[in-house]
Amino acid sequence: MQASGLAVTIRPAVPADLDALVALEHAAFATDRAERRAIRHAIRSATMSLLVALARDGGEDILVGAATLERRRTSLLARLSSIAVAPARAGHGLGSLLLDAAEADTIRHGRTRLRLEVRADNGAGIRLYERHGYVRTGIKPDYYEDGMEAWCYQKALTPA
Repeated sequence: MQASGLAVTIRPAVPADLDALVALEHAAFATDRAERRAIRHAIRSATMSLLVALARDGGEDILVGAATLERRRTSLLARLSSIAVAPARAGHGLGSLLLDAAEADTIRHGRTRLRLEVRADNGAGIRLYERHGYVRTGIKPDYYEDGMEAWCYQKALTPA
């Protein structure tokens, strides 16, 4: 895959990615960060997918993004709980690649809809989701640690 000329591979996270995922979480988010144990749980969970984006840099794969998805065994709905992109790589299309991979993973797991929440002040995230066909379905007041509201989005997915 390509993101603004950057060769990117997206794959499921493995335990060896844990330190890099914790570092990404701290670099990408000022508040509402996932803790190390929650990331470890997501890597191992049968009802979650944690996808990582790796960029080739000087012959080495560098973790530059991640997407976390949650599923319930009895629901056709999945939840995208996080997309994180390394700040130095923002604006290169990684968010879009991760969102496409998250949708494909959702379909692979037999789900037909993907929902998410996004900070009301996250203009780049809102534009990304709306460009990908997500429809706003509601607002959750005082959702984030700092009191910011969340805008709720959802999209129906169909297998290719």
